[in-house]
Amino acid sequence: MYYQSTRDKGVKISSAEAIKRGISEDGGLFVPESVPNVTLEEIKSLSEMKYTDRAYTILSKFLTDYTSEEIKDCCTKAYSPAKFGSDDTAPVKKLSDTMHILELWHGPTCAFKDMALQILPHLLTKAVKKTGENNEIVILVATSGDTGKAALEGFKDVDGTRIQVYYPETGVSEIQKLQMITQEGNNVSVIAVKGNFDDAQTGVKKIFTDNEYKAELAQKGYSLSSANSINWGRLVPQIVYYFSAYADMVKNAEISAGDEINICVPTGNFGNILAAYYAKIMGLPVKKLICASNKNSVLTDFITTGTYDKSRDFYTTISPSMDIIISSNLERLLFIMSGCDDELISQYMKSLSENGVYTVSEDILAKIKSDFAAGCCDDEMTKATIKEIKDKYNYTADTHTAVAIKVYMDYVKATSDTTKTVIASTANPYKFNKSVLEAVAQVPDNADEFELLDILSKVSGLEIPDSLGGLKTKEIRFNTTCDKSMMKDEVSKFLA
Repeated sequence: MYYQSTRDKGVKISSAEAIKRGISEDGGLFVPESVPNVTLEEIKSLSEMKYTDRAYTILSKFLTDYTSEEIKDCCTKAYSPAKFGSDDTAPVKKLSDTMHILELWHGPTCAFKDMALQILPHLLTKAVKKTGENNEIVILVATSGDTGKAALEGFKDVDGTRIQVYYPETGVSEIQKLQMITQEGNNVSVIAVKGNFDDAQTGVKKIFTDNEYKAELAQKGYSLSSANSINWGRLVPQIVYYFSAYADMVKNAEISAGDEINICVPTGNFGNILAAYYAKIMGLPVKKLICASNKNSVLTDFITTGTYDKSRDFYTTISPSMDIIISSNLERLLFIMSGCDDELISQYMKSLSENGVYTVSEDILAKIKSDFAAGCCDDEMTKATIKEIKDKYNYTADTHTAVAIKVYMDYVKATSDTTKTVIASTANPYKFNKSVLEAVAQVPDNADEFELLDILSKVSGLEIPDSLGGLKTKEIRFNTTCDKSMMKDEVSKFLA
């Protein structure tokens, strides 16, 4: 299977090359030339497999230039019980007859990003060897909170790689910040950026498309790549857990093979819900994909109107991983919905860059609406939902999961659709302990992050993950802050 750019479908490269590059030189994102099919019989067979085998089954359909042994090795190393606590890597918890929570945060950094970033380093290092790359690979990552730590942990001390992560100075939770600035490893760097996530993401994209700078780095023995979901190697592992959730529901007799489900996803950069869309067009029986946004409702507005307008107020919310205005992975969806019209996608992206807005055709909007519903939720409603779910089901949801639950409940009220629904739970509630506690209990004045962890443990009954509780005694290694215009200079300093 070959991969093409959303802005130039004349580009044709292997999956290994796409994973190594991260982003196309024309600024487009790599997508498979065709989408493989998964039969109902194959879906039934997944219900009898462990997660590692489910991952192998799905990934092998996309990574056709990797050998079976290579993919199995990647899956085994990424999804071990030592990293995820058990063989039940992504468990599904039933809250009601129609509401099922897909917990994606049992990995080493307590966020759904581990599901992809534990396997990406293995896919990338094999890609480097397969493509004959001799340069050291430099991973540049913009993060709204969770991707940064997951990428740092995944690439920590991986031979032949270095990783530099940029996070918005005031746009992440205190726990997320502590996870990053205390990161261990000899090949890692963390920089705070003055601005929001979009500033950091735009800065990284500018570096990737600066051919003169990339040539300069190449002469020094470095090649750039990405661990953001713009990298196909980040996105494709996320497809797996939607098949896995469906297989678990079949196994537990919640549904019969062939029954449709809905999937509701809290999303900012559109990668997580795009993975669910890929699962649908591969053959997973999905009726509706419900896109949940926080107060930064650019995706809700787009799916409702067909106009994507980034010229709007940016809000810092209690669900910071969704505080995004420019949703990069939407480009991949538009490429598919437009019939792979690379010229049209280039026009849309140019208009977004130069004018801050684009509007899709009525035909494309109709296709989007046939597959997607959308809604948004502000901080007040998010906290109210956390309390409601805790009181009604004795389940403690983090701030991002609560956004999805609220949007799902609003969708049901508006449509009376009682189809069984999988809601993606993207983070352990401990990562956003203060906001979660404010929703369900009294928060003492001046309590520090670690006192909050202890209080939340008593309230929720959940064990404090060692990776979070242990932050109290870890050394702060990174305290650099830069302007968004100076990010390239920070790369050069890191590599000097």
